[in-house]
Amino acid sequence: MTKIALFGAGGKMGVRLAINLARTEFDVAHVEVGEEGRARLKAELGVDCVEMPAALDGAQVVILAVPDTVIGKLAATVVPQVAPGTMIVVLDAAAPFAGHLPQRDDVTYFVTHPCHPPIFNDETTEAGRRDHFGGVAARQGVVNALMQGPREHYELGDRVARAIYAPVARSYEVTVKQMAMLEPGLSETVCASLLVVMREAMDEVVLRSGVSKECARDFLLGHMNILAAVIFEERQGVFSDACNKAIEFGKPMLMRDDWKRVFEWDEVAASIERIT
Repeated sequence: MTKIALFGAGGKMGVRLAINLARTEFDVAHVEVGEEGRARLKAELGVDCVEMPAALDGAQVVILAVPDTVIGKLAATVVPQVAPGTMIVVLDAAAPFAGHLPQRDDVTYFVTHPCHPPIFNDETTEAGRRDHFGGVAARQGVVNALMQGPREHYELGDRVARAIYAPVARSYEVTVKQMAMLEPGLSETVCASLLVVMREAMDEVVLRSGVSKECARDFLLGHMNILAAVIFEERQGVFSDACNKAIEFGKPMLMRDDWKRVFEWDEVAASIERIT
C-alpha cells in the first residue's frame, strides 16, 4: 500500500483532498499545524493528525496542499527530510516555476492542477451539475507535469492526481512552463479578468437602463451560453452580421492592441512572482 503524507490536510483544499483519498487504497498520514484545521478534519473525516516525522516515515508520496505563498518555506523544511526516491506533489505551477522548490536530485517533483468541470458537460445528476469546483461529483480534466524524477514515476503521479481530483475524465501531460501559461496566464490573467469585466458590465446595464439585476443576469448568461458554444465549437453555427459588426467595433474599445503581451514569458514570470 502506497503511503501519502498530506500536508495542510485541515485547510480548504487539504480537506477536499483528504476526503477523496479516504475513498482510495492509499494509506494517508494527515499533517496540519492549525488547531482549527485539525478540528475540521476530525469533524469531516474522524481522523487525527500526526506530527511531521511520523507522517514522513515510510511515505512514498508527499502532497503539499498549502497556499503558493508558503510552498517554498514548507518545502525547505520537508524535502531535506524525505527518503531518496520520494515524490513531492505540488498542486500549482506557480511555486515550482518560480524556483521555490529545494534543489535535490534524488527526489521526484510532480505538479498537478485541476481543469475544473467544464461549462459544457453531460452531467446527469443534480450533485454533478452543482459541482462547479470539481472533486465531488462532476468529472473534470487534470494537467500533470513530471518536473523531475524517473519517467516511471509519472504513472504514480497521475494515479495520485486522479485520486485527489476524482472523478477525473481525462489527464493531460504538460511541462511546468506550459502549466504556468495555463495558470495564471490563461485562466486568471485573461479569463478571470474578462469575467470580472462582464460582471461589471452587467451591473452597469442595470444602473444605466433600469432593468432588474435578474433580467440582466438571465440575458447575459443565456447569451454567454450560446455565444461560447459557437466560439468554442461546441456546436456549429455562425453569428449574425449585426453581432459580427458589434465585435468588430467593440473589441478595440475593450482590449488594448498589445493585450497578448500577457503571454510573454517575462509577463507570466512577473505574475507568478506577485502570486508567490
